[in-house]
Amino acid sequence: MNCRFCGKSVTHTFIDLGATAVSNAFLRQDQLTQVEPIYPLKAMVCDNCFLVQVNEYQKKEEIFKVDYAYFSSISTTWLEHCKQYVEHVVPLFGLNASSLVIEIASNDGYLLQFFKHKSIPCLGVEPTLNTAERASGKGIETIVEFFDEKLARRFEAENKKPDLLIGNNVLAHVPNLNDFVRGLKVCLNFNGVITLEFPHLVRLVDNSEFDTIYHEHFSYFSFYTAKRLFEFHGLEIFDVEELSTHGGSLRVYIKHRGDESKTISRNVGRLLEKEQALGINGLEYYQGFQEKADRIKNEFLKFIISEKLNNKKIAAFGAAAKGNTFLNYCGLKSDVIEYVVDDTPSKQGTYLPQSRIPVVSQEHLKAHQPDIIVILPWNFKNEILEKLSYAKNWGAKLVTYIPKLEIA
Repeated sequence: MNCRFCGKSVTHTFIDLGATAVSNAFLRQDQLTQVEPIYPLKAMVCDNCFLVQVNEYQKKEEIFKVDYAYFSSISTTWLEHCKQYVEHVVPLFGLNASSLVIEIASNDGYLLQFFKHKSIPCLGVEPTLNTAERASGKGIETIVEFFDEKLARRFEAENKKPDLLIGNNVLAHVPNLNDFVRGLKVCLNFNGVITLEFPHLVRLVDNSEFDTIYHEHFSYFSFYTAKRLFEFHGLEIFDVEELSTHGGSLRVYIKHRGDESKTISRNVGRLLEKEQALGINGLEYYQGFQEKADRIKNEFLKFIISEKLNNKKIAAFGAAAKGNTFLNYCGLKSDVIEYVVDDTPSKQGTYLPQSRIPVVSQEHLKAHQPDIIVILPWNFKNEILEKLSYAKNWGAKLVTYIPKLEIA
C-alpha cells in the first residue's frame, strides 16, 4: 500500500490483528445465515511521515451507510465534554449571531445543539442519514454528504465560509486525507479557526490501546505527523490541548498560514519536542506494540476462561467498535460472553459482527444478573461504572482490560 499522506510505499507493520469483520457492521437475525465479509486488519507505519494507517478494504460509503449504528449523544460524559468546549470557544473567538459554525461529521447534533442554544448559526455535514435525521429533529440544518474539497468549493460558491470549522473524531475516518485537508482550507473563512479532535497515537502506544484500531479508522496520528499534514496544505496549528477523551486525544487549533491575527502558542513547540524525545519520527518507537497487545489478550483470556470453567455467567457492556476489535482478536463468541448490553435502541436486537453475540437492553441484564460484566468501551469506564453500580447488589464483578486487567 502507499501512504495516504505522502504517497510513499508503506512496508513496516505496526500491528497485525488478523482478519475481522467491519466493527460497526451489526447483524440482524435474518443475516445470521449469510457469510460476512472479512478483511485483514493490519496497521502499518510509513517510514517517511510516520503516519500509522490501515488499508482501505471497504469504501467509506459502505462503512458509513444510511443506517449507522453510532449515536454520539448516547454518552453523557461526551455530551458534557462538548458543552464545555462550546462554553470555551464562543468567548475565545467572539462567536455571535453573525458568525457561522460548520461541523464535519456532526452525527446526531450532539455538539451543534449547544451553539444553537446560544443563537449562533450552525450547519452540520453528516453522511449517515439516520443520525442526520436525528439532528434535523433538533432543528439543526444538516447536509447528508461526505465532506471533501468538492463540497467545500460548493460552500465557497454559496458564501458559506465558517468562522469556526469543527471536526471531532473524523480525521481518522478519512481515506483521502489530502483531499479532506484541501477542503478544510477552501472552506475556512480567512480569519477563521479549525478545531479538530482525534485520538493521540502516543497515548494509544503508551496504554496499549490496540482495540481502537479497526477498518473504520483509516489513520492514527501523532502531533508530529498531523502538523506536517496541515503545513503541507498551507494551514498552521497555532495551539494544541491534550485531552483525556477516548483514551487520550488531541485538540488542535488551526488557521490559514497567512493569518497573522493569531499567535503560535508555546504548547505547539512543547508537544512537538515531547514527541520527538520519545522517538516519534523513528521506526524504533513503533516496534514491540504487537507483543503488548498479545500480553493483554492472553491475560484477559486466562481470566475469562477460568471464570467460565467455574460456571460463572458472563456478559459485556457497550456494543462499541473497539469492543468488537477486541472480542474478535480474542476469538470470543456467545459460548463465553453470553450477550452484550447497550443503551442504543438501534443496536438492541442485533448481533455483534463476527462474534455474533446478541445485543440486549439493561432490562435483560437486571433480569439475568451475570457474575462478570466486561466493559468494552473502557474509555467511558467511570460513566459505565456509575451506570452499573446496581450490579454490585448481586455481587457482579466489573472488568476492564486496557491498559491492564482491572476488576471493580
